[in-house]
Amino acid sequence: MSAEPSTIDDTVRDNLSRVLSKPVEPAEIDPDRDLADGYGLTSMQKVMFLMSVCDDTGVGLETFTEPDVAAMHTLRDVTDALAGAVKK
Repeated sequence: MSAEPSTIDDTVRDNLSRVLSKPVEPAEIDPDRDLADGYGLTSMQKVMFLMSVCDDTGVGLETFTEPDVAAMHTLRDVTDALAGAVKK
């Protein structure tokens, strides 16, 4: 895996910021705010976000099952899942 766990948070924030319909600076993203209800992330945006963050961190999207992806409700959920995958 290519990303260091310390850089995962920044990578996730940058990628989420790029797919949001309403601009939010990466540093201003609340890690515990719901991606759909809080930031208006659609299913398609979530897929695009996860694909790009997986590419940038070197974690294969296939690492995650459908239930894994469904459980990713917040930025912290995504960051934790990616950090766990990087450690493997």
